[in-house]
Amino acid sequence: MIDQIGIDAGKIWNELELNGEMTTAILKKSLGLTPFNLNIAIGWLAREEKISLSRNGNTIKVLLK
Repeated sequence: MIDQIGIDAGKIWNELELNGEMTTAILKKSLGLTPFNLNIAIGWLAREEKISLSRNGNTIKVLLK
C-alpha cells in the first residue's frame, strides 16, 4: 500500500507540474484515482510540504510549492 501511495503522489505531482493549480475533482478525474487514493496521496505531498492547498466552499485546489 505504501508503494501505491508514492506512485499516486508522483502522478499528482507530475500532473500539477504540467498543468499548474488544479481542483481535487479535476485531479481525480484526469488521473483516474479513487477518492481514497487521491486524498491519501495529497496528504503525503502536503506532509512533505510539496504542495499548497486552498479551499473555497466545497472546492479544494492543489498547487505545487
